[in-house]
Amino acid sequence: MSKFDERIIVVPRNILFDEENNQFNGFLANDSTKGQEIFDTLSQYEVKRRGDMEEDPNYKQLISYCLLENENNQLLVYERLSGGGEDRLHGQSSIGVGGHMNDIVGADTINEVLRTNAQRELEEEVGLAPEESQNLQYIGFINDDTNEVGEVHLGVVFKIKVNSNDVEVQETDTLKIKWVEQGSIDNYDDFETWSSLILEALQ
Repeated sequence: MSKFDERIIVVPRNILFDEENNQFNGFLANDSTKGQEIFDTLSQYEVKRRGDMEEDPNYKQLISYCLLENENNQLLVYERLSGGGEDRLHGQSSIGVGGHMNDIVGADTINEVLRTNAQRELEEEVGLAPEESQNLQYIGFINDDTNEVGEVHLGVVFKIKVNSNDVEVQETDTLKIKWVEQGSIDNYDDFETWSSLILEALQ
């Protein structure tokens, strides 16, 4: 199946951002009033064909975005290689492991839908088994309406403490990883937009 035929989770922008009253750019913490109001709209998601959504700003595609921190409080940083799926992000570094979300049949809550998708991506990208990602913590949203990629996506940001030995790239043609001291990152030029916005917010 082409990636464009994948059925993904989206939320109508006018619902998500309450007719733009809750629009934001950058990182928005989960404990903010606006963050909670946006979270409360996620259960009104729809399932659409990915190819139809890539250039339709009337919908936001939900993307899981997981920050991994190891036993030495180092942050996982990876570079997207040319074998990866999103051409627009090749060559850029990222601190977020994740991807598009799919409907979860039988899920009782939106929280279960979000976590199941995030855990699946962690297993597919860095080999973290579901039993090793139970401590996944939702911390907020990332949004950037200033470019064509960001305009149609909303990142649901998680953080997880992991053991370095449990993390291993599964697709070496698409990703290259390293562990970096969090305070040592002072130049965001090589990072994709979402990562640079989160790094700025967390400093």
